[in-house]
Amino acid sequence: MFKNIKAPSLNTALKASTVAGLAAAVLATGIPLEITRSYAEAVKVQAPSVPSFANVVDAVSPAVVSVRVENRVKPVSDDEANGFTFDFNGRGFDDLPDALKPFFRQFGEQGPQGQQGRRGPQGHHGPQDGKGRLRPVAQGSGFFISEDGYIVTNNHVVSDGAAFVAVMNDGTELDAKLIGKDPRTDLAVLKVDGKGRKFTYVNWADDNNVRVGDWVVAVGNPFGLGGTVTAGIVSARGRDIGSGPYDDYLQVDAAVNRGNSGGPTFNLNGEVVGINTAIFSPSGGSVGIAFAIPASTAKDVVADLMKDGQVSRGYLGVQIQPVTKDIADSLGLSEASGALVVSAQAGTPGEKAGMKAGDVVTAVNGETVKDARDLSRRIGAMTPGKKVELSVWRSGKAQSLTVELGTLPAEQKDASADDGDQAPESQAPASEKALADLGLTVGPSDDGKGLQITGIDPDSDAADKGIKEGEKITSVNNQEVSSADDVVKVLNQAKKDGRTRALFQIQSKDGSRFVALPINDQG
Repeated sequence: MFKNIKAPSLNTALKASTVAGLAAAVLATGIPLEITRSYAEAVKVQAPSVPSFANVVDAVSPAVVSVRVENRVKPVSDDEANGFTFDFNGRGFDDLPDALKPFFRQFGEQGPQGQQGRRGPQGHHGPQDGKGRLRPVAQGSGFFISEDGYIVTNNHVVSDGAAFVAVMNDGTELDAKLIGKDPRTDLAVLKVDGKGRKFTYVNWADDNNVRVGDWVVAVGNPFGLGGTVTAGIVSARGRDIGSGPYDDYLQVDAAVNRGNSGGPTFNLNGEVVGINTAIFSPSGGSVGIAFAIPASTAKDVVADLMKDGQVSRGYLGVQIQPVTKDIADSLGLSEASGALVVSAQAGTPGEKAGMKAGDVVTAVNGETVKDARDLSRRIGAMTPGKKVELSVWRSGKAQSLTVELGTLPAEQKDASADDGDQAPESQAPASEKALADLGLTVGPSDDGKGLQITGIDPDSDAADKGIKEGEKITSVNNQEVSSADDVVKVLNQAKKDGRTRALFQIQSKDGSRFVALPINDQG
């Protein structure tokens, strides 16, 4: 009887055959055979050449400093809890039991996590001179622009300071004094005494050559850490972020964090193209959108601060606002550009040169004015006493005026105009009957000049543009009005001239402004 015999598997047979073959080879040659395993090679990619920022950083880092700002703390008496105000169910510090007062005095000396909140770095108390001791109140960055120790930083970094310390990237601390500051451009200049030491410094770039898409490197020294570096590109030019009349920022996508304000942004040649001054941050941290003061602005302002400690700016003495499309249509302008004069202050250079409400400044010395802020920047950058030629659009015609610029008063909001108060568009029509479609009801003004707005239709164009009761219409299409008939007469003439809108000048307690209203259906 036959038994079932299990045949060897194919793999077993092959393995046996292989081993037998190897054994035969060894026996035949007498040479040991080395058996090794083979491995796949590690991934290796030949990357394309990309720019490195290492050379730039090595060269410029010694010129970048941390700016520590200190201010005075008012001395406190032993009867006070070191400036802290306590409220225990309506009772103050003096009402506490004597046994608890030492505890709360001690608590008042402590900062977060037990740190000495009223002391400077390394427990330094600052001078005791009867005016209070110094404590750090702000930290920012800055950079040397001369070998003898001039430092550029932001005004908002130093504005609350009584004393300043520049901390270099090697940890050296140097006392600095404030040379000058300019809140309008957020720039400030400090000076350190190196006692004969020559500092590494950097130069300004020609930011006219900066293009969107160019690489930039932002270098800072926040919190005295010894330097931080981020890189990105210029993502926009001429940004207006609403911080002032001279907004003309470079936007960069390099990360700029707290403590980097006042630090420089470099091109790949190690030249300063901008000074980091603001970030867009819904959360308080960097989201990759930062704004830098362009070198062309900073260079001139810093030079003035180093020379005189302040900046002298040209001054027209007129209030201006942007020219919207509606306003352009009402004035017969082909495009919405230039700066609309709302008023010329008495005795100012603009008023003396004949500038009037309703003028549109279209050019300065032959160079086109884009908008109200452009006019402010141009005039503010000029030297007081300089004569300039202004091209203006008045009563449907181009005219030329020559103005000798004055000096911007210290408390003026901006150099040539109050365009920061760009009025929400608003205006008022003339009479309830003839101009009812404009949505406004008017009556005689108290002083006999203009028309008082006594009512407004909430569904009207005027209401949409912010017209309010109590405001006053002083002119329509630059013609003074004191009655409803005056307004109707001007509107009818505008329609004959083919205009679809009329320009109303509105006076309020906040000043004067212009608004364009549609007149197609007015009667």
